[in-house]
Parts: sequence; C-alpha cells; structure tokens
Amino acid sequence: MAKARTYKESDLKRLFALSGCECANPDCANKLLSKDYKSVVTDICHIEAAESDGPRFNPTQTDDERRGFDNLILLCKICHKIVDDNPSKYTVGLLKKWKKEHQEKVFNSIAGKMPNSFQKIVLAIASKGLMNTEPDSAPPLPYEIAEKIEYNNLRNNRFIVEEYNIYTSSLHSIYDELEALGSIKKSVVIKTIRNSYLKAKGTYTDGSIGDIRNNSDEIFDCVVDAITELAKDTKIEESELYLVVQMIVVDAFIECNVLEKPKR
Repeated sequence: MAKARTYKESDLKRLFALSGCECANPDCANKLLSKDYKSVVTDICHIEAAESDGPRFNPTQTDDERRGFDNLILLCKICHKIVDDNPSKYTVGLLKKWKKEHQEKVFNSIAGKMPNSFQKIVLAIASKGLMNTEPDSAPPLPYEIAEKIEYNNLRNNRFIVEEYNIYTSSLHSIYDELEALGSIKKSVVIKTIRNSYLKAKGTYTDGSIGDIRNNSDEIFDCVVDAITELAKDTKIEESELYLVVQMIVVDAFIECNVLEKPKR
C-alpha cells in the first residue's frame, strides 16, 4: 500500500470521533454505519489526492501530508464518488470548509453537555489517546526543565514533570484546535490554571522563594486537585482523569504558570 494511504491510527481515531457517524457533506444525511451498527459504510477520502492521477492532486505535498489528518475527510461512498468525479466543483477549499463546519457541529454537540472548558480538554485528550501515541519532541525553552525543578525544589513530582514534558507540543495543538472550534478560550484556560497556582501559593507560603521551595510539591498537588475538580463528571475513569490533569499541570509548570521561573 502506498504511504499516502497508510494512515496513522491516531488520525483515524480523530476523524471518526469528530464525524458523529455522519457524512461530512452538509447536504447528505447518510450515516457512516450500516443499520445494524456493525459495518462501516464510509470512505476515508483525500482532500488533495493520494496519487498524481487523482482529483485535486497537489504535487508540493509530501506523502506524510497526503495521509495526514488535515488532508482527510470522511464521506459516504456516494458522496465520495460524486466529489471525486467533479473536482472543479468540489474544490479543496470547499471540502476543507465541509470538514471544519461538520467537526464544529459534532464537537459542539458533544461539548454542549459539558460546559466546562477543562471537561472539553480532558475529553479531547482522552479521545485522541494522547498518552498512547508517539509524542512530539520536547519544545525549546529559555531554560532547562531540570533547572526549574531544582529551583523550586520539586521532589515528589519531579519524575512526573520529566515524564510528561514531551507532550507539551501535542497538548497545545489540542488547545489550538478546540479554540478554533470555538469550544474553549485558551487564554482563559491558562489564566484559570495560573489562578489555581496563585491561590495554592497563598495557602501554603508567604510568597518568598524559600517558602515556595519548602512547599512546592504540596502546591503542585493542590493545583492538580483544583483542575481535577473542574474536569470531573466527564465519565472518564478516575485514574485516567487524574493522569490527564497531571499532564495539563505539567504543561503549565513548563510554561511557568505553575511554580516559579528560575532567576539567573
């Protein structure tokens, strides 16, 4: 099979999770599952063709881009045939518009039952299986993570930070995607985490770096507990919820919204 048709499992999960089991064509009411809910009756379609003789082929794309999530759309078999037989009518721009609007409709339908931004984030992380996929490389930072760990004297949670910091880029991609869908405001999410830290800081310390260093693990755990409380009732297993929230707080630690940035 050509690489452009060898899809990543994580991309397929995202496509189907955001499909609502419906064809992405807004004028089509076809479901993507048969009436017995056992057989998949959909095609994984390339917005820009997988091969040079296909519709809407883009010669500047790489095979990784051709098989990637951004270039894929789920259509019923009838719409797939119509779309590919009429590429001048069903353009790249139109298909991307279909996909974006369909995913917004489906996600907002799901998220509408969960008004809390952190519930939406946790659901998105869990649905993408972020911790079960190969993470991106750690982001470039103006300081060493180990330096911040030492500066704050983080002890019990240091290995959690070291384990989860590699998910920062992927987590921010999720934030950006949810914000683009109109489901969260990234700035509000970050500010809420920051406020949880400031409240914990006021509870456990007098504000001095010495006092923060003496209570850094208690502060970190307090922020995790606060965000877990905000994100509960997602019907996600409690142990998984806690791990996902730890990932969110580790990202906030790395972005210096939790605990203090090293001074040089």
